[in-house]
Amino acid sequence: MELFENDFFLKLSIFLITLSIICQIVAGVLYQNMIQETDNMSSTENKLLKQCKLKFANCYELNGSVANIPVFVDKFINRIKIGFLTLSGLSAFAGQMMLLAVLMCGIGIYCRIVEGYFIVQLFPYYIISLFGLYAYFSISSLVDIKGKREVLKTNIIDYLENHMTSRLKVLPKERITREILQSESSESELPKFGRKEKQELEQLLQEFLS
Repeated sequence: MELFENDFFLKLSIFLITLSIICQIVAGVLYQNMIQETDNMSSTENKLLKQCKLKFANCYELNGSVANIPVFVDKFINRIKIGFLTLSGLSAFAGQMMLLAVLMCGIGIYCRIVEGYFIVQLFPYYIISLFGLYAYFSISSLVDIKGKREVLKTNIIDYLENHMTSRLKVLPKERITREILQSESSESELPKFGRKEKQELEQLLQEFLS
């Protein structure tokens, strides 16, 4: 208990593990929210999906078509950011934080061995490392960021190819953008959390971190 209360490396490891878990949950909630919005994408209020439709309409208007819709969607999803990190980068950041937490535990063990601690007294470091790795991989499996990304990509491609493209073909060129969206910004910035997203995030955090 003394180590848990006073050891810098243990406290830092616990902080990094918690940060890693939160990053995964946040990314998962954002992906899930967009997936749900794609079920009714023609009237969605999601700012990112509106921007996607506007960019697609602008590209169609300029070129007369969009040659490779899957590549277009890939590029759009890859540019979605939370702060200075993309959603893919947020997932990678979570992994780096977990590895750094394990490294901090290793450094802590080394320092305590030099100070003459017994093996039994070093158990907290092993417990934190094992618990952190278990929590990280368990939550990674539950959140399934890669799977959610593929579902989101598939849903957007389906809408653009089977609904939006056919609509754009019958619109006069000069009316395309106006008919699809009205004066939306083309910057892919993450919208603020609404009440629904906050509730989902709080529920997940309580479930995994309680």
